[in-house]
This record gives sequence, C-alpha cells and structure tokens, in this order.
Amino acid sequence: MRWALPVTLTVLFSCGAKEVAFEAPPAVVVESSRPAPDAEPGASPAAHADPAPGEPGACPADMKLVDTNHCTEVQRTCLRDEYTKSNKITICHQFAEKPPRCIGTERRERFCIDEYEYPNKKGARAPVMVDFHDAAALCAAEGKRLCWESEWTAACEGPEKLPFPYGYSRSPEACNIENPWIKPSLTKLYDPSPAVAGAELTRLDQGVASGSKPGCVSGFGVRDQTGNVDEWVLLERKRGKGGWAGLKGGAWGHVRNACRPVTTSHAAEFTYYFVSFRCCADAAPPEPGGAPIWKPPPLPAPKKDATNANRGWTPGRAGSD
Repeated sequence: MRWALPVTLTVLFSCGAKEVAFEAPPAVVVESSRPAPDAEPGASPAAHADPAPGEPGACPADMKLVDTNHCTEVQRTCLRDEYTKSNKITICHQFAEKPPRCIGTERRERFCIDEYEYPNKKGARAPVMVDFHDAAALCAAEGKRLCWESEWTAACEGPEKLPFPYGYSRSPEACNIENPWIKPSLTKLYDPSPAVAGAELTRLDQGVASGSKPGCVSGFGVRDQTGNVDEWVLLERKRGKGGWAGLKGGAWGHVRNACRPVTTSHAAEFTYYFVSFRCCADAAPPEPGGAPIWKPPPLPAPKKDATNANRGWTPGRAGSD
C-alpha cells in the first residue's frame, strides 16, 4: 500500500515567454505489509540486528532461510516518482538512500522461501494462468505453502531493508521489467482451445528463465522477485476482492516492481498471462534464546489439491493446461 505525502510534482508558471519550474519537496512514501490482527499499528519499537541466516539444515536445500526483523509499515522518501494514468498507480523510480522509518510493528520472522519462482529451478520458466488455489495446491504437493505477504516482502528487502531487492533505484537492467505493453485479446487468451490460447500466450510472453538476470537477487539470495511474473501470496487478513489472495512483485511491464506494493483487486480465481507464484515453508526452530518469532494466522482451508490443480501454461512445455 502506498500514500504520497505530499505528491512529488513540478509546478509550471508562465513568465512572459518562458516557464519557471518549482520542484516540490520529495514525497514521503508510506509502505505497509499490513499488521497481523494482534499487531499494534503506530508502535515504533527499538530496532535490533537481524539474526544471521544460513543455518545448516534450517531449510531444504533448494530454499533460502530468512530470519529477520520485519516492520509492518515503513516510511521512505521517494526522490523521483511517476503517476501512470493507464493503471492509476504511482511508480517510484528512486528512493533516498537511507534506512526506512518503522511506523508499524517490528517483529522477527523466520521462514524458508524458494530461491526461484515455481518450479524453483534455475533456467526454468514459471507457469502462468495459475490461480491462487492452484498455486496453493501445487506448493502443498511439495510439502510447502504460499508465502505470507510480509514474508515475501522481508525476503525481497533483504537484511538491509532495501525498497528494491538490488538497491534504491528502479533498474530494468537488474530485473525483467519495463518491457513494452502488448494489448491482449481476452477472447483468445481464455479460449477453451489450447491451440488458440497457447498462440495468444506465446504472442504476449515476455518472461525470462529463472536466474537469467543475475542482478535480480535480494540480500537473502532470493531471485527474480520484482518483475518477470506477478506472484500469489497469502494476506494476513482478508481484504480486497481476493480475500486471502494477493499479488506481489509486478510482472515484466511498467508497473510497481518494488518489494512493498501488493495488488488485492483480483479474485482468488483470477488467471492471467503474467500471473504465477513461488513457495515458502516453515523453517526449523532456531537455537533457544533470541527474540520471539512471529506466528502467522492459520492457513485458509484449501479448495484444491495437486490432483485437480491447473498447472498453467509454460512456454515450450508440452501439455500445458
């Protein structure tokens, strides 16, 4: 969630035959991962150092351990932003290079997260046209689950609490973003014929293989979170059209490809040509001592299992459905 206080803008006044520009102060961006029901918004507990990640055996070999202090709501200063009329969103291109101010609740989160988008293999392509229930079922089939929104954000921001996984300035060189928009044919996209839908998906596809953008990695070693495909996450309380379902990271186009923004305007059954997911799991308990670990709400009841889950469409994979 994002509010600009005040909005950064340039005001133009006509002075005879020339224009004089006055630059407004940098916008203060409030970014939230939404507190759990028992959180105390507005609290500003004293910060303390992140526990060291990388404990052997804490996570499966193909996952990264994140053990960090996460703030549910922060303030950042945006130095250069842009309002896009088409999507009715504001994109921050550059943040001030300083730690965010925590205005929410700080808590320790400890979990495992896939290094790559599903199927979590370097060089693979993430399937698209997968809804929230399909994604949850496919993660469960591997003994995992979808990531909670705050977990996804914490993994993306890294130990240094960055607004982008790679730093403070938006970069199409680092991650797969800023590709030109191609107008989809929704009739073809949702056609029951795999041949028709597949041809349209191939025409629209601007995704890249997992790990092919080496600069798109967070301080915890998690790759391709911002850009490439939008990823389903679990919300800590129901909100928006999706209930428990939200989307993080943005896709390969010109959208809010940063760590904090979340989309809640789509139903859990929503499928689209750039929507996919990655999985998380609980980490092994740490050594005794240290700050208490945040306990997420109970997982929502599953609506599908792996036997009836749609595995989506993957470029070049025979039998995509």
